[in-house]
Amino acid sequence: MNLQIVKIMKNCFLNTVFFGILLTAISSCNTNKDTSGFPDWAWTDFQRPEGINPIISPDGSTKFFCPMRADTVAWEESDTFNPAATVYNGKVVVLYRAEDNSAVGIGARTSRLGYASSEDGLHFERMPVPVFYPGEDSQKELENPGGCEDPRVAMTPDGLYVMLYTQWNRKQARLAVATSRDLQTWEKHGPAFGKAYDGRFFDEFSKSASIVTRLQGGKQVIATIGGKYYMYWGEKFVNVATSEDLINWTPMLDENGELLKVLIPREGKFDSELTECGPPAIMTERGILLLYNGKNKAGVEGDTLYTANSYCAGQALFDLKDPTKLIDRLDKPFFVPEADFEKSGQYPAGTVFIEGLVYHNQQWFLYYGCADSRVAVAVLEQPVNQALATSGNPIFPGWYADPEGIVLDDEYWIYPTFSAPYDEQLFMDAFSSKDLVTWTKHPKVLSKENISWLRRALWAPAIVQAK
Repeated sequence: MNLQIVKIMKNCFLNTVFFGILLTAISSCNTNKDTSGFPDWAWTDFQRPEGINPIISPDGSTKFFCPMRADTVAWEESDTFNPAATVYNGKVVVLYRAEDNSAVGIGARTSRLGYASSEDGLHFERMPVPVFYPGEDSQKELENPGGCEDPRVAMTPDGLYVMLYTQWNRKQARLAVATSRDLQTWEKHGPAFGKAYDGRFFDEFSKSASIVTRLQGGKQVIATIGGKYYMYWGEKFVNVATSEDLINWTPMLDENGELLKVLIPREGKFDSELTECGPPAIMTERGILLLYNGKNKAGVEGDTLYTANSYCAGQALFDLKDPTKLIDRLDKPFFVPEADFEKSGQYPAGTVFIEGLVYHNQQWFLYYGCADSRVAVAVLEQPVNQALATSGNPIFPGWYADPEGIVLDDEYWIYPTFSAPYDEQLFMDAFSSKDLVTWTKHPKVLSKENISWLRRALWAPAIVQAK
C-alpha cells in the first residue's frame, strides 16, 4: 500500500480546525466571449464549436423491435433531444431522448434513450438501437406508451452510473431511478419517491433531477454532504431531495409540510414561467453550482428581451454545507437560443434545454436539446481555475486541537484532540473525507472506557499504519 501520512497543525491549540480546500478544474482554450455583467462565481463562457452542431439529429433508417408493440419501429425518426452525458472508459457518452413517428405533438410519441460515444466530445458514433426503453418489466405500467424521457446521469466514485429519468405513461410523469456499470445494461428501480412518506408522492407529478457532484482526480463523481446524497429536482420550481443509497429519495419539506422550494420563477425575468433543473449540479469553491432551464412568459410578465415561451439557461449558487440555502442567482441567462436549429422543430419559440455536463480532456462540455428536436454541444473555453476555497470553513464544528492526519485507500482521516479542560479530554473522535470538503464524523473511536490504563487526558495522537 502506498501510504501517505500528513501531519496537520501539530501542537497548535485551536478552538476549530480550518483547512483550505483546493479544487481545480482547468480548461485551456482561448475565448473572445464577453462575460461582463456576470458574477465571478458563474460559468458563462460556454461556446458553440464552429461547424459541429447539431451533433445528433433524427434518423429514419435505424429500426428497433418494440416489445410493447410487438413490431419494428423507426425509433429515432422524428426527434432526438434532451441528452444526459457522462464519461465511460475515457469516452464521452451521451444518452439522448429519441422519438418515433407514432403520433403528432409534444409528449404524444414514444420516447426511448439512444447511446452515442465520442473520443473528443464533439464527433459521435451512435448505436443503431436504443439502450433504454419501455419493456416487459416491472415498470411497464408507468412507462408505456409514453416512454422514458429526459435523463440525467452521474457516476459514483466506484463507477456505478445513476440515471434519473422521467417515466411517462401519458397519465402521470414520475421521476425514476436506474443504475448501470456500462451505460448499456440497466437495472430499473422505479419511482425515486415511491417509498417516501409512505408513498405520499408516488402519484404526484415529478421530473428533472440534478444530483450534486464534485470533481475528484479529474473525474466528476457523485458527492455526499453530511453523509447524505442530495439532488435538486423539479420542473415548475426547484425542490431538494436526499438519499442514503441513491435509489430511494426523500423530498425535503418546508415548515408547512409541503415541498421545499429553493428556486422559484421570477416575474419579468427569463425564468418567469418555470425553473427546471438541468445537468448534475457541481461543487465549486464558491458553492454548489446548479445550471437550470428557465422558461420565459409572454408580455410584461416575462423578459421582453427574449422570445415569449422560449427556454434559456440560468445558474444558481447554493451553500456547500446547506444545499437548500441560495447564495446567488443570475439575473439574465448565460445561454440562449441563437442557431436556426435551436429555433425550429417541435418547439419553434426557441429552446436550449441543458441536461448534460461533462468534464473531459480538461474542458467542460455542455450538452443540450434544441427545440425538442436535436442535440448540440457547447464548450467552456475560458479556464475555470477553482482554487483554495475558504468558504465552507470550519470543516466540522466543535472544539478540537492537535489533529493528526493520514491518507488510506484514497480517503482522508483526521484524529484531533477534543479541546476540553484537561481532565475531561477522555475520548477521541475521528473524521473521514473523500474530497477534503465533506466530512463524516466517527465519534469516540477511542475513549476511557476501552483504554484500561487511561487515568486523565487522551490527546495529541500520532497515527501510523501497521504493516
